[in-house]
Amino acid sequence: MSGTHLLRSYAHLDSPIHRVRAGTKLLITLLFVVGVVLVPVAHPLWTCAAIALLVAVVLAARLPLSAFLARLALSQPFVLGVAVLALFQGRGLAVFAALALKSTACVAAVQLFAHVTPFYDLLEVLRRARVPSALVLALALLHRYLFVVLEESRRMHRARTARTWQASGWSTWKSLASVIAVSFVRSTARAERISIAMRARGWS
Repeated sequence: MSGTHLLRSYAHLDSPIHRVRAGTKLLITLLFVVGVVLVPVAHPLWTCAAIALLVAVVLAARLPLSAFLARLALSQPFVLGVAVLALFQGRGLAVFAALALKSTACVAAVQLFAHVTPFYDLLEVLRRARVPSALVLALALLHRYLFVVLEESRRMHRARTARTWQASGWSTWKSLASVIAVSFVRSTARAERISIAMRARGWS
């Protein structure tokens, strides 16, 4: 699955979940996360029930389950990396499993919210909640140019692949490292040009 597909939004779909107001969905998501965090370690079945509830909501929202699980799988190395700290602290497998389940449930809840809520509706909710305007603007710019940088990196990778006659493991990693390095340089230069253009138009 390509990076473009992993970043695809399903907020345009129509379902009872999609039609709920963005502020209400954000509040429910926050309450869900807090509730999962407060679940006692000795009761992992409660967390499993919360995950089952999320799956039911995903189905009710008519989201592609494969895409949802693919995004969730990307977060698992980080989730397990946090949970494994419990093993190094000698807290046992029960705490490790509880942390892994809780982290997975929280990430899945936030991901579900992102799937069913247009990003600019979220920004409007943050503005009404009196979140600092600088932070809201930074989020808006990040969302706007993330897809631009991703698409440019994809074109660079495709062009380099077309010029590579032999595809070995080392050459593939070397090509990927080159694309990442050039993408970073181009992104920095683009950010500087955008900043100059915004300041020229009165942004402070």
